[in-house]
Amino acid sequence: MSQPMVLNTVADLRRQLARWRARRETVALVPTMGALHAGHISLGTIAKSRADHVVYTIFVNPTQFAPNEDFSAYPRTFADDCAKIAELGAEAVFAPTPAVMYPEGFATTISLTGPATAGLEDRFRPTHFAGVATVVAKLLIQAMPDLAVFGEKDFQQLAVIRQLTRDLDLPITIAGGPTLREADGLAMSSRNVYLSSEERATAPLLQRVLSEAAAAIQAGEDAEHVLNYGRERIAQGGFALDYLEWRDAKSLGLASRNKASRLLVAARIGKTRLIDNVGVAAGV
Repeated sequence: MSQPMVLNTVADLRRQLARWRARRETVALVPTMGALHAGHISLGTIAKSRADHVVYTIFVNPTQFAPNEDFSAYPRTFADDCAKIAELGAEAVFAPTPAVMYPEGFATTISLTGPATAGLEDRFRPTHFAGVATVVAKLLIQAMPDLAVFGEKDFQQLAVIRQLTRDLDLPITIAGGPTLREADGLAMSSRNVYLSSEERATAPLLQRVLSEAAAAIQAGEDAEHVLNYGRERIAQGGFALDYLEWRDAKSLGLASRNKASRLLVAARIGKTRLIDNVGVAAGV
């Protein structure tokens, strides 16, 4: 099992990509902040099935953290991450420093509306998507991959990235990878390590509420009644609820029963904020 090459500068990244492209080989990018788990590796599996070469990026992006959030505490496990990437068979890791991504004098950000202003994550993390969009745009432009793969667990983020790619005319296919779950239904997340044993036992309630609410809406029950009941269950379970909403799967605007839609939730338990989502079938 060979270790992936580690590329630390944009010049190094582009030099390696140019070698592959000279052979008319395709490239898939898997952007991450590291602390990789099976969900991240599943994204690489999708990438590997659709491109000749897979490049992971590992960069804990400071611009998407608000001052009260956990940038300094965010888990950093680079050696372990590289070992997991090697097992998958991905050839390269792009691991820039903040100085590479945001050199002295950096002064450009991306202004967002559309899915980034849907009243979900943006209500509680108002600067978050500007940071996400800026770093993802830079990574896509730096690499110009044929394909980039992002997880569906961060569903609003995925919608923002798809919109950004369309709006900026980037010739890159954006693929979404299904959320991987623990045996009890909890969505895999790098932040799950922050949960105490008691909090970890409670955390799967979010997925149960989502699944039951989706089934109820698909069965024709009144959506607002279903949502209010779900909100009560989450609060009674010991969470501080940020939102539980039913939205259109593409625009994240108001949902309708004749189009694909999504139930999305964000809630805190202890000091840890968890997000999750499930699909609701169209035509119900």
